[in-house]
Formats: sequence, C-alpha cells, structure tokens
Amino acid sequence: MKNIILGVVLTLFLFLSIWLVSYFYSGSGASNVVHKITTPYQTSITLKSVATGTVKPRIEIMITSQVSGIVDEIFVKGGDFVQKGDPIARLQLVPSPTALNNAKANVDLARIRLEEAKRRYQQQKSISAKKYDIQQASTQFENAKVQEEKYNQLFKDGVIPELEYLQFKTALDLAKTALENTKIGANSSIIELKSNMDVATQELESAISNLQLLQKGVASKSGQVANMVRATVDGMVLDVSVEVGDAVIERNTFNDGTEIAEVANMQDLVFEGNIDESDVGQLKKGMRLELTVGAIEKQTFEAVLDYISPKGVEESGSVKFEIIADVVQKEGVFLRAGYSASADIILDKRANVLAILERDLMFEDDGKVYVESEVAAQEFEKKYIQVGLSDGINIEILGGIDTSTKVKVQGAM
Repeated sequence: MKNIILGVVLTLFLFLSIWLVSYFYSGSGASNVVHKITTPYQTSITLKSVATGTVKPRIEIMITSQVSGIVDEIFVKGGDFVQKGDPIARLQLVPSPTALNNAKANVDLARIRLEEAKRRYQQQKSISAKKYDIQQASTQFENAKVQEEKYNQLFKDGVIPELEYLQFKTALDLAKTALENTKIGANSSIIELKSNMDVATQELESAISNLQLLQKGVASKSGQVANMVRATVDGMVLDVSVEVGDAVIERNTFNDGTEIAEVANMQDLVFEGNIDESDVGQLKKGMRLELTVGAIEKQTFEAVLDYISPKGVEESGSVKFEIIADVVQKEGVFLRAGYSASADIILDKRANVLAILERDLMFEDDGKVYVESEVAAQEFEKKYIQVGLSDGINIEILGGIDTSTKVKVQGAM
C-alpha cells in the first residue's frame, strides 16, 4: 500500500516539475520577441464621403387620359422612343349617365340661346332698316330747333329774359346729342347682337362636339379624338402601366387619373442619393462626384453636385440629407432608370505628403499623438508628432518625425 502511495506522489512530482520548466521557459522567451519596424513614406491622401442612391431621369412624365374608359389598344412598349403627340393607347369610352345627360342638356340650352340671339338680331336689324328710332330722334331735334329760334328772337326783342331763352337753347343741344347717339347706337346694337349670335353659335358647336366625344370618342366637325391617349413630351417609354381591358379613370381636379405610361428623357439623368450629416457640411454645389454603378462593372461615371437638401431625414438612427447630381453620360453606355449606384465625393485631398499607417499611432488621454520610435535595437521611446488629413488608413504627418525615423508597428510581431 505504501509503495502505491509513493508511486502516486512521485508521478505528481514529475508532472509538476515538467510544468514549472515549461512555464519558466516560455516566460524567458517572451523577452526575445522581435517587433516589426516601419518608416514614414510619401503618398497622396484623399478624404472621401460615400453616398448611396439611384440613377434616374431628371423629369419623369406620367401619361394619363382626359376621359374614362376601357383600354382598347396599346401602341407602345417599354424602351420605345416617342415624340410629343404620338399615340400611346386607344380607349373605348364608357361615359357615366350623369355626364351624358349633362352634355345633352348643354346642347339643348345652347340651341335655345342661339335661337334667342338670332331673334334679337333680326329684330334690331329690322328696326335699323326702317330707322324708326332715328326718325323719332330727328323729329324731336327739329321741334327743339323751332322752339330755340322762336325764343331767340323774343330774347333779342327784349320780350323774355336770357335765363328763359337758355332753357330752349339747352333743350336744342340735348336733342342734337340724342340724335347723334341714336345714329351711332343703331349700328353698335347690330354689331353687338351679331357678336352675341356668333358666340351662341360657337357654344352650340362646342356642346355638340362634347356630346359626340362622350358618345363616340370623336367630334365630327373638329376632328378631335378624345379616346386617344398621346405622348405629351419627347422621350423614351419607361413603363406601360395598363393592359388591354383595364379600366381607366380620367384626370380631373380631384385625382391624377390612371397612369397609362411613363415617359422620360433618358439623355438627362441625375443621381439621387443620401449622405450622412457628418459629411454634409463639407459639400458645396458644383463638386465633382465619381459614380460607381453596380450593374456596370469596371466603369465609373462623372457627376456634378447640383442640389443639397436643406432638411435631413432620420434613417436607421442617423440623419441623412438628400443630394442630386447631374450625370455626365458616356458614349456607347446606356444607363437605365433605377440603377443603384454609389458616389464618391472628394472632400479633401493631399498630394505627395509624408504619411504613416494610422494603426501605428498611439493616443494619450489629453489628445496628444505619439509613435514608438526605435532608439536602439528593439528599444523604443515615445516621440510626439503632429498629424493632418486621414483617410482612415493613411494619416498625414505634419511634424515630429521624418522618413529616417524607425517606428514600431503596433499589433505586429
């Protein structure tokens, strides 16, 4: 039994001895670690901000219909080029009973107004032809003239005072003016009534055309086609939103109507993106951007910053500001609407400056920056430096060390 206990003790002692030897050996080896050394170098440092967004046309026009109906035929598809006035789709009109009744009532009312205008015109024309009103005014003028001459002679003879004579003189002047106005008014009344009759005629034609458009989709007199949806601008058809048989609601004051198609000028593209609030203060209109489009490999596109939103929007806990930049297109490369893209915005740049990897810097609590400089083989001391622009990897050295300074590489052995 004693031999067994002695054997166990000796075994434990042996393992303990091996562990102690291994521990002290590894501890003595730590002091022999060789630290890597680097030196400052000349390079260019560019500080960039990245905005993510999409490429899209500056203006996208939604094509809608002026009347309600059912899509009967579609003449274009996405990618087609159209000019202003080109047909997009044809509708089969389905006017509401209320609209149809109102149109018929407007025709009846316009017809009544035209008949009344014709009657009044013919009546005034007949009166003017017989000159009844002019004859009456002329008779009144002649009577006033006789009275004026009579009382003028009495005044000259001293029979009546001047004040009494002036009453007849004034009556003569008024009769003369009334005669002249009657002559002028006769012609003016005819012209005015003729104009009213012409307006009533146009109103009737317009009411009839409107009724025909609702019933047939075509106005026979004007040739106007209401059931044809046409392009309002030149450009490319981006999307056709309806199919044959779909119902379409007209555009009016209360709603935008059903979108038939979307047309845009694909030669005038912009980049719309968002940038973090920490960088927006450094942006200025006219800055150059370098666009990278995810769908187009190994190519970048130039853009010019045109708009910076004055209002930020909170997004995922941070505030973002919208930016818009004009895209400079390349010949032979077609950019599609909706491409996702990222924009590198150069905020600051230093060319051919002394720099070091930012990872090799050390920082004190008071903000001072230093590196560990080698003064002898694997012996280091603090050396305070002044730093400038950083791109997150390289940092500009403004003073404190030069290209001959040997700097300890932090975190590498």
